[in-house]
Amino acid sequence: MLDWLKTWFLEISRQVVDAHVYWAAPLMVFVGALDSSLLSLPEVNDYITVTRVAHNPTEVYYFPLFPAIGSVIGCLLLYRIARSGEKFISKRFHPKHLDRVKGLYRKWGLFALVIPALLPPPMPFKIFVATAGALNYPPMRFAVTILIARMARYYFWGILAYFYQDEVKRMLGWLEEHFFTVLGIIVGLMALIVISRWVLIKLKRRSPQTQVSYSD
Repeated sequence: MLDWLKTWFLEISRQVVDAHVYWAAPLMVFVGALDSSLLSLPEVNDYITVTRVAHNPTEVYYFPLFPAIGSVIGCLLLYRIARSGEKFISKRFHPKHLDRVKGLYRKWGLFALVIPALLPPPMPFKIFVATAGALNYPPMRFAVTILIARMARYYFWGILAYFYQDEVKRMLGWLEEHFFTVLGIIVGLMALIVISRWVLIKLKRRSPQTQVSYSD
């Protein structure tokens, strides 16, 4: 049923990995921009970067730049949309989550972007990008922050792939064979995190009511 997803995912990866760098670079920028704007492609940039460097070790010096640049372009697009009006982000994200992110921005400024930009899902990222636009943070400072954080992330994967080429190739082969198992585990973990957060929120809401009833 989901064979098309596996085929589509692996085909994009193969095109970027097998193509000459003159074609692979703009395609990687395009995929990175899609992932960081309105379309979510979890872990695709990381996977392709690791695969490309494992098969082309000499590109470790510059290939991680391309997904980082694409991510900056996609983030700037989302930033501009959010900057034009807060209705966009209020429809897309829960108001309580927005208030929490705004509080982080007030405390840390654009440094609040660094951790979400470095870490993979389920760490939320787009809500931080959209909120930065709604709060009218300077676009140049915003872009530089995203670029540095994303470069650190993708160069980390690229360097790992460079030093552990054979291990990475074996692991990637295993992932292709067990694609749906891995996908199911990722989806299950994300669902577990969401449910756990929901349960914790419910428990926090009930605890004050319980204390009031005991005091009565």
